[in-house]
Amino acid sequence: KLHSDLDKGVGTVKYTLSGDGAGTVFTIDETTGDIHAIRSLDREEKPFYTLRAQAVDVDTKKPLEPESEFIIKVQDINDNEPKFLDGPYVASVPEMSPVGAYVLQVKATDADDPTYGNSARVVYSILQGQPYFSIDPKTGVIRTALPNMDREVKEQYQVLIQAKDMGGQLGGLAGMTTVNITLTDVNDNPPRFPKSIFHLKVPESSHVGSAIGRIRAVDPDFGKNAEIEYNIVPGDGGNLFDITTDENTQEGVIKLKKPLDFETKKAYTFKVEASNLHLDHRFHSVGPFKDTATVKINVLDMDEPPVFSKPVYTMEVYEDTPVGTIIGAVTAQDLDAGSSSVRYFIDWKNDVDSYFTIDANEGTIATNELLDRESTAQYNFSIIASKVSNPLLTSKVNVIINILDVNEFPPEISVPYETSVCENAKPGQVIQTVTAADKDLSPAGQRFSFRLSPEASNKPNFTVHDYRNNTAGIETRRNGYSRRQQELYFLPVVIEDSSYPVQSSTNTMTIRVCKCDSDGTILSCNVEAIFLPVGLSTGALVAILLCIVILLVIVVLYVALRRQKKKDTLMTSKEDIRDNVIHYDDEGGGEEDTQAFDIGALRNPKVIEDNKIRRDIKPDTLRFQRQRPPVEDNADIRDFINQRLQENDVDPTAPPYDSLATYAYEGNGSVAESLSSIESLTTEADQDYDYLSDWGPRFKILADMFGEESYNPDKVT
Repeated sequence: KLHSDLDKGVGTVKYTLSGDGAGTVFTIDETTGDIHAIRSLDREEKPFYTLRAQAVDVDTKKPLEPESEFIIKVQDINDNEPKFLDGPYVASVPEMSPVGAYVLQVKATDADDPTYGNSARVVYSILQGQPYFSIDPKTGVIRTALPNMDREVKEQYQVLIQAKDMGGQLGGLAGMTTVNITLTDVNDNPPRFPKSIFHLKVPESSHVGSAIGRIRAVDPDFGKNAEIEYNIVPGDGGNLFDITTDENTQEGVIKLKKPLDFETKKAYTFKVEASNLHLDHRFHSVGPFKDTATVKINVLDMDEPPVFSKPVYTMEVYEDTPVGTIIGAVTAQDLDAGSSSVRYFIDWKNDVDSYFTIDANEGTIATNELLDRESTAQYNFSIIASKVSNPLLTSKVNVIINILDVNEFPPEISVPYETSVCENAKPGQVIQTVTAADKDLSPAGQRFSFRLSPEASNKPNFTVHDYRNNTAGIETRRNGYSRRQQELYFLPVVIEDSSYPVQSSTNTMTIRVCKCDSDGTILSCNVEAIFLPVGLSTGALVAILLCIVILLVIVVLYVALRRQKKKDTLMTSKEDIRDNVIHYDDEGGGEEDTQAFDIGALRNPKVIEDNKIRRDIKPDTLRFQRQRPPVEDNADIRDFINQRLQENDVDPTAPPYDSLATYAYEGNGSVAESLSSIESLTTEADQDYDYLSDWGPRFKILADMFGEESYNPDKVT
């Protein structure tokens, strides 16, 4: 309620209200000033409202007092129950945990005012899950309530938790949530075999490394706590088998380490131990975490292929052994209870196998062709044995035959076959050491002997000294040799080996006499050097030859340049403007040229008729030959022309032309007058060459050259 001291109760004062919720949540009586709530209030939505009130004059509408501000607080009541905002919860705790082991802490939230009364004071309790777990009523911490809870007995627990406000008193509001608790595994159980003896049946044909059976120990634990390791206890038959763990099924897989043979042993018995890999020291007192079982394996008899007595057969035979000679035998047996006979044959793969044959019943191997060690030193092929009772059961073995060498090749001198001796050699001087080579496969310790052939032993030039270590020395037997008398000596050397039968050969060595200095260094071995002046060294000979080559090159270049210069001079003379000679690339017209003009006119121009028309073309207009004034006799021009005529007469390269024009005389005094433009009374500018175009297509090139050329005074000399 609002009241102003100026309000006398006569209705002259009006009260107004503004601020939070004015007109929507709160209203005021304008006359009495009473404030009323027009709807329900929720403290959790808005805990207080700030309002402003004022008293004004009804008539003047003016404030009677300053505006005053006041706050309306919403008083809390217990209208909200506690809520688990994070629920439902999931937790875990190891099995076999002691009492009071921490599991989880839950928390409930009450929206009521915690500062007013007990509306927000929450108390926790367990409605479901006892007697396994307990909860602290104030903190909400859940703990184990029973010892040694076993995961293998019960793994999952669902606990129902209640949170109640008003301190848990009667009338308080409550909220609930669930907590799903899982017992995690610990290694508290050893592996156990479900039975003490396992029986397995294994065929004797089982391959080494193959799995022949499985056994399994049961461990109720989970995960890595259930991982089992299997081991074979040393004892009877255990060395033939091995056992491993299948990681997916935790089974023990028994594998074969060695082949089984029913005829040798029909049954095996051994023990297998199963133990955990990951142990928990807290449970050692429970007992050993391992178990033992007995495995009995019965070997089943199978029809097996024959078995060779050796894994590989190695034989030897001499080369060139006669065909059909037995060199060895292979043996295979059927070890099954009902023994069957065996047949042998060669596994044909290539032509090499055809060198041998095998007896199908006895297994003896014999040669089928002559063998040559130098061609093939070793043969490697396979022999197959099959049972007569079951030919599909076969076995294979490798046979290696080494071809032994027979001494069939004589030894020979190793290179070189040629040596030299100095002219100033002394008696007993070693000029060459020789060795021998033999194409045969020489046995260890084979020796070669060297000697002169009988026909050379009486000659006083050279001898052979056998050092008895498979080498020999060629020694001189006289004092000095002369190239002028004999340049080459041929020395026959006989070499024998120590194999049987003994083989020998005569090898001829060539000994060249050379000129040497006092130290024995060879200076020259060429026969031409005998006739050279004394004291002329090899370097001097090379220098002389080099000078001769250079002189020959200079002469060749000089001749080439002279020919080129002569050719250039001839071309220049042909292109001289004073000759008035024009070269054509096209072929002449033959007899047609004689129809174009009268050759006789060149010899005597006076025979030309005044109005004679050309016979090769039909001229449009008649032109008269221009009369040129005679020129004086010029000796230089005459001599020049005569010289050129003489050069062309004796030049074999001058080409013959289609028409032959002869000139009785050219120059001053000639009826045709001078053909040269030199010393002409007129210049090129005064010349009119238009008449050339009237002479037909054969003179078109001349007409184009002289008719279109413009006069240039600078070119006139």
